[in-house]
Amino acid sequence: MVGQGDPAARAHKEALICGRPLPPGPEPRIEIGIRDAAAMVCGGIALYIPADSPGQPLLMGLLRMIFIWWRGATPGTLLTTWWSGKFVGDDRFGNRYYQNASGARRWVIYNGTVEASRVPPDWHGWLHHTFADPPTIAPIKARAWEKEHQPNLSGTPDAYRPQGSLARTGHRPAATGDYEAWKPE
Repeated sequence: MVGQGDPAARAHKEALICGRPLPPGPEPRIEIGIRDAAAMVCGGIALYIPADSPGQPLLMGLLRMIFIWWRGATPGTLLTTWWSGKFVGDDRFGNRYYQNASGARRWVIYNGTVEASRVPPDWHGWLHHTFADPPTIAPIKARAWEKEHQPNLSGTPDAYRPQGSLARTGHRPAATGDYEAWKPE
């Protein structure tokens, strides 16, 4: 039996649940648990059910999904995706992009925290109807001077902290003496 941490088993399970083509190679034996069954019941959409620990009950994950909207898709979005969503593609952050049958409505189901800066520029253009074709069909060529897309890191340990910031570790440079504090008269 392949363990939970086995990447081949995980890829095979995700392919089964999400309706993707099976990965190449031998088919591993996998167990599909209650969380996976919940995803299959919802039309093959991989639900993001947040869990603090692997043994967390499914009910608690579902309650968090309903009341803590910033950790994943809302029930209404999942229902719309199940009812009329057509999978278009996903990005390197794991976000999944959908559209309705006519292509008039486009949306994203975030992988993790709902944060708009986590959508790369090419997918952002497609979501806002700037581009007719998604990046999976017509990828945008990166220029030599462009940097790789990076989500907003404010509020995280990786946030930018300029020299002299109180949040930056290390020593702050000493005052130069050319500053005189304001004193009310």
